[in-house]
Amino acid sequence: MVVVGGATRLTGSGLSITEWRPVTGAIPPIGEAAWATEFAKYRESPQYRLQNEGMSLGDFQFIYWWEWGHRQLGRLIGLVFAGGLAIAALTRRVSLREGFALFGMGLLLGTQGLVGWIMVASGLQPGMTAVAPVKLTLHLGFALLFLSSLLVFLAYLGRFGRDRAALTPGLRAGAYALLAGSLAQILLGGLVAGSRAGFGYNTWPDMDGGFAPPLFVLFSVKPWWENFVDNVALVQLNHRLGAYLLLAGAVLYAIAVTRARLSPGATGRAHALMALMLAQAGLGIAALLMAVPLELGLAHQFGAVLVLGLAVVNASLAWIAARRPRKAAGFSPAAQPAE
Repeated sequence: MVVVGGATRLTGSGLSITEWRPVTGAIPPIGEAAWATEFAKYRESPQYRLQNEGMSLGDFQFIYWWEWGHRQLGRLIGLVFAGGLAIAALTRRVSLREGFALFGMGLLLGTQGLVGWIMVASGLQPGMTAVAPVKLTLHLGFALLFLSSLLVFLAYLGRFGRDRAALTPGLRAGAYALLAGSLAQILLGGLVAGSRAGFGYNTWPDMDGGFAPPLFVLFSVKPWWENFVDNVALVQLNHRLGAYLLLAGAVLYAIAVTRARLSPGATGRAHALMALMLAQAGLGIAALLMAVPLELGLAHQFGAVLVLGLAVVNASLAWIAARRPRKAAGFSPAAQPAE
């Protein structure tokens, strides 16, 4: 779902459907008259008038199908989640506590859909040719929070096993810091995508001949705080700096966990996190140097989701292992044997 959303953004398809119809919108245009009606609605949008004037019906259909597919996948996820929760509740497959947790996750999923429309609406305002970067990042953030909640719940059920030994407080803090850093870095990447900052400064490790552009370039927008979301130079620099810090943290964490010799599972996850982040950094550099071709852009986004997913599982298992002395038999009857 996140990758399809990224493709929708990179192909400029997100504003092709100018209405939010949660139920009837599931039916695509059928026949020439229906397509003509949808195309007429799009031709009234600022994006068409300012950027895509003269677009053919065939080109419109291309971007329409990307956006329609993205919305349709969202509907499917919502139906699967709601249907599964209803069945689980009616057959008492979950406890009351678990049911409330799942219901909260459902509310989070519904909020994600609403934020998606708020994002689209921001791009339909006069003078806009794309959605607001902050709202795109917020939309991405809610998607990542929902994905993270799914992984935390699976960890709670024991689907990823259990560590034999708890990490030290310092190593647990490192696991939590890597999770927070991974989420923050993806949100910085959302700002890069929203402001199209990846299409500028396509060199590495320098930016236009130096480590960073001059301050007057980085803070050329008034008021100064808008530079952090609208200035392509500062937005890209922040994403680069975040990557450097996160990668250094992953290497240090892997070394520290290996030296502690506490749990094979924890050590394996630390090494996997480091390897994934190295691969992700390589994808990011390649995408930047090649001015973000669609395939590399999507691979970079998919890699970010993998990094976040592993960071969530790693932090969840570290937290569970630390609580086990107070929760003697694990969290759930479904818990798996220790690694």
